[in-house]
Order: sequence, then structure tokens, then C-alpha cells
Amino acid sequence: MPHSSHTQQTKTHEAAAGYSPRLCNDDLAPTRDQNWSWYNIFSFWMSDVHSMGGYVVAASFFTLGLASWQVLLCLLVGICIVQLCANLVAKPSQMAGVPYAVICRQAFGVFGANIPAVIRGLIAFAWYGIQTYLAANALMLVLLKFWPSLASLTSSSFLGLSPLGWLCFATMWLLQAMVFWHGMNAIKRFIDIAGPAVYVVMLALAGWIVYKTGLDGISFTLASKSLSAGEQTWQMITATALVVSYFSGPLLNFGDFSRYGKSMGEIRRGNRWGLPFNFLLFSVVTVVIVSGTQSLFGKMITDPIETVSRVGNDLAVAIGLLTMITATIGINIVANFVSPAFDFSNCAPQKIS
Repeated sequence: MPHSSHTQQTKTHEAAAGYSPRLCNDDLAPTRDQNWSWYNIFSFWMSDVHSMGGYVVAASFFTLGLASWQVLLCLLVGICIVQLCANLVAKPSQMAGVPYAVICRQAFGVFGANIPAVIRGLIAFAWYGIQTYLAANALMLVLLKFWPSLASLTSSSFLGLSPLGWLCFATMWLLQAMVFWHGMNAIKRFIDIAGPAVYVVMLALAGWIVYKTGLDGISFTLASKSLSAGEQTWQMITATALVVSYFSGPLLNFGDFSRYGKSMGEIRRGNRWGLPFNFLLFSVVTVVIVSGTQSLFGKMITDPIETVSRVGNDLAVAIGLLTMITATIGINIVANFVSPAFDFSNCAPQKIS
């Protein structure tokens, strides 16, 4: 994992002194750079939630056939479980200043810890490709909006992507790598901006849809079916479990970020605002947008890229799509870039850093 300054490298190198090079390097050694406040943790969770995948997941809960209060109850219970687990996962890494892969050595053994670390890293690889693909599609829409002549580069396809699609995919890959290689301080600054920026676009989009459809066009029950009492109970259990499973990846590796926290008090506060408060607000705004598309466009649109692209103003479309791209870069870095970097570094500390 790269570092943003010579001073930070020196401090971490000093911290690594005295440890076996077979087990430790600058990335895995206890960090002294514990300067993340509650807002940085809050922004971390915002970057994780405010994604295209998070948008679809949040909307899907309201299609299960449950009443709106039942859905919100499931979301609240599920996200509170995630918050509790996040606080538990955070503590050992914050106290010791080491990432998740090193903490795993206590349970799996020094070399056995490589097993869960590699499994988590491989899953992150897959999600990194998915999220980069979604961001590349958004970038392609922006380019075609302002330079229609580029449509000639979309006529052929290789492995599911057109030449323009591959160009956008490579561009997104490089943009994410640039942020990553500038180190944790650059990542912290980036996610501090990415998470709130999505809220600005989401609230503006929700306001535009409410203005177009009126409050009568908004519904918090998106399903067309009614369920029996037994079916409702099962769906509520399913919805609660889905919330926990959706956050399982970043939750498992949360120690990779909590190690930089100033204190457990700061981390708990960031988790409180970033999980229950942020997730419920994001879900409500999402369902306002999705339900409004039914009234406005005649069909329910769960793809935020398609929804933004239907806004009449070209500048608004560009800003919205670029913000979606920023959000995707944010979640990819925090969930699918930093964590596997530490995980694979743990397998061969002398060779991977």
C-alpha cells in the first residue's frame, strides 16, 4: 500500500522495526497515523452505501410486499446489527493499529490467517470489476451525450464491451489507481467529498421528481402483491438478513480503516451516523426517486444511471452521472481496493507492499 508522504513512510518503517520481515512490512505494522475523526468514518460508510449497487438494494426492499413501516423496521434492525458488529470488529484494529489480516492471526494462526484474507481479497476482485463496469457505463453515457459522433465506437463488441466501453473501463481503472497510489491520506480526503456529493445529487433528483409528479406520485410500497401473515414474517426476516449480508464485505475488513481512528469513541460516533442514520435516509430518498419514475416515465426504473440520463437538462445529466462515477470510485476504493491490498500483502509481506 503506498504512502502519501516521506514522513508517514518513516514513522511506519520505525513501527515495523523489530518485527520479522516474514510477517511484517510497512503496511502491516502498527500505524502511528491514527488521525481519522468520526466524520472520516461517517464518510467511509457514506461511500459504501452511496453506490449504484446500494441504490438498487435499497429500492428492492420496498418491492417485497411489505408495508412501509415493516420495511423501515427491517432496515433499522438489520443496520443496527451491522453497527454493533462494526464496533466489535473495529476495536482490536484501533487498539493495535493493524489491519484485519493481522488481527486474523489470533484466530487462524500466523499463516492460517492467509486463508480468510485471500478469500476476502478474491471476492473484492470480482466486485471491483463489477463496480468499475458500472462506472464505465456512466462515463460512456456522458461522452455520448456531449460527443454523439463517438457512437461509431459502440457498433462492435469484444467480451461484452464496445471499443468505447473498453476505453471508459480503462479510464475508470486508471482514475481509481491514481487515488489509491497517493496513499491513505488521499483516500481519506476523497471519500470525505464523494459521500456527501452523492446526497446533493440524490436530493436534487428526488426534489425534481416530486416537483414533476407531485406528492401523489410517490409511494413507499412498490410491490403489487399482498402477503399473508406468515409470508410477511418470512420476508421481514429475509430483508433483515439482506441488510447484514450487503454490508458483510466492508464490515469484515472494517479494521483496515478503524486502525486509523483517533479513538473508539470517534469510531462509534462515526458508525452511528454512517450506518443507521445514513442508511435509512438514503433508503427513503431512493424509494422516493424509484416510485416517482413509475408515475413520471410509465415504468419503475431501479437503475440510477438511466434515471439521471432521462433528466432534460444536459448539464444536469452530466453532473449527475459524474457524481455517480465519483460514488463508484469511492466504494471501490474503500471496499475493493484498500482491503485486498492489505490481505494479499499479509500473504507475502516481503514481496507485496
